[in-house]
Amino acid sequence: MTSIGILGTGSVGSGLARALAAAGHEVTLGHRQPPEQAEVREPGGAAGAIRIADQRATAATTDVVINATPGDSALTRLSALDAELTGKILIDVSNATRHSPDGLPADLCYPGSSLAEQLQQALPATRVVKTLNTMLFPVMTAPAALSTPPTAYLSGNDAHAKTVAAALLGDLGWQPPWIEDLGDITTARATEALVLLVPHVLRRSGFQPFAVSLAR
Repeated sequence: MTSIGILGTGSVGSGLARALAAAGHEVTLGHRQPPEQAEVREPGGAAGAIRIADQRATAATTDVVINATPGDSALTRLSALDAELTGKILIDVSNATRHSPDGLPADLCYPGSSLAEQLQQALPATRVVKTLNTMLFPVMTAPAALSTPPTAYLSGNDAHAKTVAAALLGDLGWQPPWIEDLGDITTARATEALVLLVPHVLRRSGFQPFAVSLAR
């Protein structure tokens, strides 16, 4: 069992929180403006409830932190949590993009780099791992639902942090052959760039779960 904090309460963060709690982990969901009662708990599946806290408390009181906040503002938000994230594993599942008028990704915020690289540079005492950013959010917690095995890519400088991230992916239903370790954190710029495929697929096919995967 791992103590996991999730920053971001949208579809991505809430879905990961429910799935990881159901897998038996202690999960805290970090709100920007949490309820007055920080101990309010939400349903978390068969294993129990999810604790609610503000984002600073979430980062400070958990061992592994997942960034599911909007990518275009994540660097500023997480840089302000430097002290709380020191020594922690930070799993970044966001993509930093600028949106087109229809709300879909249009361009990268960090061309020639990536959000994950920017986070690692801003948080040198934090072990950043990039993963789960090359798919629509329902696939993150139900990879076996796709007709073709999907791929979850891993990027990060710390081998142990990637091992921890891979274990959590396993708890979400990702089989070992579906997890591809690309190497250090600079490889995240490749997977983050794949988000530019997403709007074209969605405009043609609608909101149907899919992943940008490696076929062999």
